[in-house]
Amino acid sequence: MTETVLDPYEVGRSSERAFWADSVADAVEARDPEDPIVIKGGVSPSGVPHIGHFNEIMRGYFVAEALRDRGHEVRQVFTADDKDRLRKVPRKLADLDWNVVGLGEVDAGALGRNLGKPYTDIPDPFGCCESYGAHFTNLLKKSAELVGVDVEFVSNTELYADGEFEAVTRRVLERADRAREVLSEYQNKVDEDYVPFVPQCEACGKLTEGVTEVDLDAGEVHYVCADVEAGDQTIEGCGHEGVAGLRDGKLPWRFEWPAQWEILGVDFEPFGKDHAEGSWPSGEDIARNVLDVDPPVPMVYEWFTLEGEPLSSSSGNVVTVDEVLEILEPEVFKYFFTKNPRKQRDFSVANVDRLVDDFDRFETVYFGEVDPRDETEKALAERAYPMVVDEPREDRVRIPYTFAAVLGMTDDPGLREDIARKEGHIPDDAPEWAVDGALARVERARNWARRTSNEFDYELKRAELPDAEFDDATAAALDDLADFVAEGHDGEAIQGEIYETAKRHDVDVGEFFAAGYRLLFDDTEGPQLGPFIAKLDRDFVVKRLRREA
Repeated sequence: MTETVLDPYEVGRSSERAFWADSVADAVEARDPEDPIVIKGGVSPSGVPHIGHFNEIMRGYFVAEALRDRGHEVRQVFTADDKDRLRKVPRKLADLDWNVVGLGEVDAGALGRNLGKPYTDIPDPFGCCESYGAHFTNLLKKSAELVGVDVEFVSNTELYADGEFEAVTRRVLERADRAREVLSEYQNKVDEDYVPFVPQCEACGKLTEGVTEVDLDAGEVHYVCADVEAGDQTIEGCGHEGVAGLRDGKLPWRFEWPAQWEILGVDFEPFGKDHAEGSWPSGEDIARNVLDVDPPVPMVYEWFTLEGEPLSSSSGNVVTVDEVLEILEPEVFKYFFTKNPRKQRDFSVANVDRLVDDFDRFETVYFGEVDPRDETEKALAERAYPMVVDEPREDRVRIPYTFAAVLGMTDDPGLREDIARKEGHIPDDAPEWAVDGALARVERARNWARRTSNEFDYELKRAELPDAEFDDATAAALDDLADFVAEGHDGEAIQGEIYETAKRHDVDVGEFFAAGYRLLFDDTEGPQLGPFIAKLDRDFVVKRLRREA
């Protein structure tokens, strides 16, 4: 057993590596592991699987890819900790088509009646999977498939049922005194009566902590189904007195996690800062001093927020991978996880255009189409870009995201392509596959506009000139504004000129803005006009202001 103790906050930090995943791979290789190298993540099923859960999968993915690039065979696994008890009823759930619903739209009673039972013993509220736990895991599997990450999902319930935990459970109970001594350094509630095993009541099915006797010769744990404190509520036991085998229950989380490391042969596991400050120190200690095994190489990652608020599956403040991929290409979403894992990041659907712009630059740096800001940016692009795309192809075409949103204001696919070509966003010699890929971004940007109700969530009347009549002063002002736009000014300048043109022609400013909206949307209101006009193709705007088309 190695004596090296790694700081999970330091693993992945290196001034010699541009990409954090390579620094982690260095730490893994330093232990000279046997192939296949095992990378693990895990989550307890609850509520709606969201991008926060996916954080752990993607951190593992990039380290796996870095190790594969070095010639290693890698097995990436993700444990569904589905033997855990349901502690509270989540506010939101998702069906297998990713429709997020409230409890009033499903059989919520199936959850409420089964508090305290393992997730895999609770009926699926949607009635489509074997259990609530299986439903949640199936959604996570779909998430990985959508992004193109090959992950092996492992059910804790199945590991217990198949006896995989039995030997390590017996060892923990044989060393119960030592287990208590170690855990008491981290949890005040551990006393001389504490037993590191949670039986499942054979009468009511709930997991209970009322152990009364352990008979290892017989492989049995005697118990009374007692009340369990779960946060701010009490889950009532049924009072049944029974006997459980070593497969008829589970280890407490603080012991189960290091037991997973032994059973699965884990070499690396990333985890959130909540574990770094709680479960990891005890898990490392238990692994070394109770189980006599090496803990894996650890790495802490920061949590994401969503629009500035904590992601929470149980409270319903989530965005799912499926929802993200309605507005982003998979490679852009993958790129989000290449960033420093120790910096808290906000995933803002409203500002997702900035993420796309960052990715587009990342891609152009890789292909040498723009000068990198520094050597670090260049080295990161060269190392990480091949991991986020299926295949690096230099003739790939990207339409700027906000311009794609403008194209999404018309339904005509041919017109979208014509405009994109005219504005120089699709080269004349672009292959058909590249054109199709570029135009696919239009639908995603359109979905983004509709989801956020932003300035692109309007129907641009391109096909025909709206039926609108203006007095002479307004018509003259529109002609002057057309001349100004034709000169190629930016959005801020155009916005200012709208005010100045209205004043010069003695036209009410509000009515002049309404005239512009009428010509573009056949409406009297819309987005901030100057910046919006600047995003449109100039010839169209000039002709429309002159009432020519």
